Amino acid sequence: MPATTLSLPTLRQAVDLFAGASTPDLSWAKLQTATAPAVDPGRPDHRRALLVWLNSWGCRIRYPRDGEADHFDAGVARWWDEWRGALPAAGSSIAELDEATLPELGECYAALAAVPVSGAPRTRTLGATAATKLLHALRPRALMPWDVAIAEGLHGRRDAAAYAAHQRLGGTWARQLLEEAGVDESALGQLLGRPGRPLAKMLDDYCYLVFTRRTPLLGRPLS
Repeated sequence: MPATTLSLPTLRQAVDLFAGASTPDLSWAKLQTATAPAVDPGRPDHRRALLVWLNSWGCRIRYPRDGEADHFDAGVARWWDEWRGALPAAGSSIAELDEATLPELGECYAALAAVPVSGAPRTRTLGATAATKLLHALRPRALMPWDVAIAEGLHGRRDAAAYAAHQRLGGTWARQLLEEAGVDESALGQLLGRPGRPLAKMLDDYCYLVFTRRTPLLGRPLS
């Protein structure tokens, strides 16, 4: 079973280590610039920007050649038309996720992971990791992404129920941290030395270090 508690000192250590070990995410800044004020998968140019961003993170989704069908573009457009109502409200926080909506959110994720991104003879789907990254791009304050190590380490699988459980866990952590700090999410980012960084992404930083990089975290007092 995944840990249901996360302390402020431990999260502080995680975000410090993540910031020190990573370079500025220029690809995220480019995506935000290209899709301002928010990503809209209903727009072809925004779907293209999402594809470029996913590939900058190693998703290796093939770009169509001239005259070829753009399976990613068509598939994401269809998914958006069918499933956008299952997403949390724009601007909402992971601490505000409604338990009653999580099963449908899990199905929304599973449908996105199953979107074809290439055709015959080697049909490929978007997949679990890329789907969670795309969902995080759509709702950066509300939804945590994952990779294989995080999903398997915390939930033992990557299906719809596991995705819902991942967001449920993130919401639990978020509410505990905000209560412990006695501040809102914006002030918590300031307190942790990461102003403007969504709490959902800081929680992902923690998961990446612990489950993907297997970094021991002991926590340290807040200064």
